[in-house]
Amino acid sequence: MNRMFRVLGFWTGIFAVMFYLGDMKDASLLFFGQTILFVFLSYLNLTERMYIYIFGAYLTIFFAGFTYYSIFIMVPGGGGH
Repeated sequence: MNRMFRVLGFWTGIFAVMFYLGDMKDASLLFFGQTILFVFLSYLNLTERMYIYIFGAYLTIFFAGFTYYSIFIMVPGGGGH
């Protein structure tokens, strides 16, 4: 299971680089932070159950934060097209 967290770290790192190259600095910092978190967690060698609990907590926080952002902060049609 620790290898899957390294895979998550790899892909969030790829997304962070792509966001950075696309001049999306805030998103790239968020994904670099996630990369550091996932890689750090992968080297803790926790039990598989603990990795599942951590991932479940991560998903819960992400969904709550994304829902809050999309309802209260995001401006609809703010793409400028």
